[in-house]
Amino acid sequence: MKGIRFFFNYRSRDPSIEKASTDFMSIDTIQKVRNFHKKFSQYQPTPLRSLDGLANKLHIDKIWVKDESYRFGLNAFKVLGGSYAIGFYLSLKFDIDISELSFDDLKSPEHKKKIGELTFVTATDGNHGRGVAWAARELDQKAIVFMPKGTSKFRVNNIKKENAQVIVTDEYYDETVKIAANFAIENNGVLIQDTAWEGYTKIPTWIMQGYATLIDEVFEKLKIEGSSTPTHVFLQAGVGSLAASVQGYLMTKVGKQRPITVVIEPHNAACLYKSAKIGDNNPHSVKGKLSTIMAGLACGKPSIIAWDVLRDYSDIFISCSDDIAAKGMRIYGNPLPSDPQIISGESGAVGLGLLAEILQNNSYGDLKSKMNLSSESRILLINTEGDTDPDHYRKVVWDGKYPLL
Repeated sequence: MKGIRFFFNYRSRDPSIEKASTDFMSIDTIQKVRNFHKKFSQYQPTPLRSLDGLANKLHIDKIWVKDESYRFGLNAFKVLGGSYAIGFYLSLKFDIDISELSFDDLKSPEHKKKIGELTFVTATDGNHGRGVAWAARELDQKAIVFMPKGTSKFRVNNIKKENAQVIVTDEYYDETVKIAANFAIENNGVLIQDTAWEGYTKIPTWIMQGYATLIDEVFEKLKIEGSSTPTHVFLQAGVGSLAASVQGYLMTKVGKQRPITVVIEPHNAACLYKSAKIGDNNPHSVKGKLSTIMAGLACGKPSIIAWDVLRDYSDIFISCSDDIAAKGMRIYGNPLPSDPQIISGESGAVGLGLLAEILQNNSYGDLKSKMNLSSESRILLINTEGDTDPDHYRKVVWDGKYPLL
C-alpha cells in the first residue's frame, strides 16, 4: 500500500486521563546519562543541522535535523542506549553509583578482574547490535549478536569488525529476539535488548534512558543559539524505545507545553499505529514478514514499557510506505544550495520524507491542518542513521529505487 495512514491520539492532551509515569526520565537521570557519555574519549555532540532553504520552500519556519550518523563513528544513535545499559549493569555489579564511573574506569584491569569474563547477547537489525558489540569490545568482553534473516552482509560485517560473533537466524526480527533471549538464559549471558516484555524491563529501561543524551544535546544547542523550541517533533519507531525516551524527556523538561509529537512506522511493521487505532490501551503485534526498506523499524511487537508512554503522550501515529523514506533519503542527499548535505539511511530519512509529502501533496491537506502545520511551524527531525547499507543507499539515491507514484 502506497501513501500515509494516520491516527490522532486525542488522549495525549486529555487531562482527565491518568497517564503512565515518565519518572524513568527524571532530571537526575538525564544528568547521569549525559555525564556518563561525556566521559567517553570519543564523545562529541552530534550536529544539529538547519535546513533553512527547505523550510522556506515548504513554507514553514524551521527544520532542524539531529544528525546521529556521526555518533562515535558508528553511523547511528543506538550505541547511546547499549553503552549506558552495559555501564549501569556493571555499576550494580560493583555496587557503585554510575555517576561515579566512566567507561574508562570499567575498562581498567582492576575492574575487569572483579567482573571476570562476560558475554553480552543481543538481537538486532544492525545498529543496536553494532553498538552493543562496540561497547563489549571496548571493555574487552565478548558479544554474541543474533540477526534476522535477510540482513545485509554489510551490516553483518560491520558487527563482526567489532570482534563480535554474529549468528544470522532463519527467522524475522521478533523471533530472533526470542532466540537471543533463550540463548542468554541457557549460556549465562547478559541480554542487552532494546525492547521489553513481561519479566524483562530493567535493561530496556536503561537503554531508553541512554538515549537521553541525544535529545538533551538538541535542547542544549537550541538554548546556546537562543532559538525557539520546536513546535513539532517527528519520531520514527520500531519497538518504540527511542520515541518513548524522547517523549519522557519532553514531559520532564517541557511538560504540558511540549511539542506536537508524531510517531512514524512503515506500513508492514506498524505495531504502534495498530495498537493506538485498536484503542483498548494494550500493545498489539503485527504478523508476517515485516518487509520494508526501513530495516531499523521492522519490528512487529511494541516494547511494553515504551508503549505505555507512547500511548499516553504521542499526538499522532503515522504509518507510511517505503517510497516516503526513499524520498527523504534523496532530499537529504541532494539539498537546496543553502542547505547542508546529510547522508541518511532508510530509517533515518522517513521523517523528512513524511514532512515533505504532507506539505507538498494536496491530498494531505486535512492531515496538514489537523497537525497544525503552518508558516510558524518549527520541526525537529532525527536522522537516526547514516548509510548503514551503502549499496542499498546508492540504489535509492542514485538509481531512484522506490519512486513516489
